[in-house]
Amino acid sequence: MTAPRSSDKKEARPPGARLRLFCFNIHAGNAQGGFREYLTRSWRHFLPDTGKHKNLSELARLLCEVDIAALQEVDGGSLRSGFMNQASYLAELAAFPYWWQQRNRRIGRIAESSNCLLSRAQPTLVEDHPLPGRIPGRGALMAVYGEGRESLAVAISHLSLGAQARTRQFDFLHDLLAPYRHTVLMGDFNCQPSSPAFRRFMERSGLGVPGPQALATYPAWQPDRSIDHILVSADIHVTRYEAPNLKLSDHLPVAVDIELPPGVSLTRA
Repeated sequence: MTAPRSSDKKEARPPGARLRLFCFNIHAGNAQGGFREYLTRSWRHFLPDTGKHKNLSELARLLCEVDIAALQEVDGGSLRSGFMNQASYLAELAAFPYWWQQRNRRIGRIAESSNCLLSRAQPTLVEDHPLPGRIPGRGALMAVYGEGRESLAVAISHLSLGAQARTRQFDFLHDLLAPYRHTVLMGDFNCQPSSPAFRRFMERSGLGVPGPQALATYPAWQPDRSIDHILVSADIHVTRYEAPNLKLSDHLPVAVDIELPPGVSLTRA
């Protein structure tokens, strides 16, 4: 896990601070125009190309307006990315002072998938957790901002495709976030809110979709499934909830503007 980069000048954000959260499965920078491209352009999953770099540069420009970003399927520096660490590249280009990378699955020197958390505020704690599952390679990152009862816990995860493994992973995430009063969970859950494990998790945790219904995010070219999510605890006020129409992956991102409870404050670099 990458250590945070610090700054000498910090200022305390006022109570009730507003944040923009952003969650995106970036597909290692591969834009996708249809299911057929999983086959016809499959070489992009193993070899570098200029399109990935262009897509990441466009994404970095959008991230400049984001306070905390949760990214999945970020390449950690393998052949398919031209041996460029995409997490480091995005953090540098979008001027995030703090960033962490959780490397979860590596296929030799060909591909390396990671979760990535980018932040403009400095956490007091960052934890890296492997998720349970028959096949290893899934994980969760959690950052805690502040201390005590009024701290904010933000977790990012990319859950398994199998329903049985997802059930265990939702249970793990519930236990991970349970000690905290103000919580956010972001990630690609590979299931819709109607799935039994997802419903059970929301009932037990008190976290919920920040709008009347979850937004469709997959596939990017004709989204009809809600599998990418930002969940927030009931005490966090949501002012905006959207799935920006970006053609930079096979998923669409999810973005949420929130107002923190009055007792929660963050230290911003």
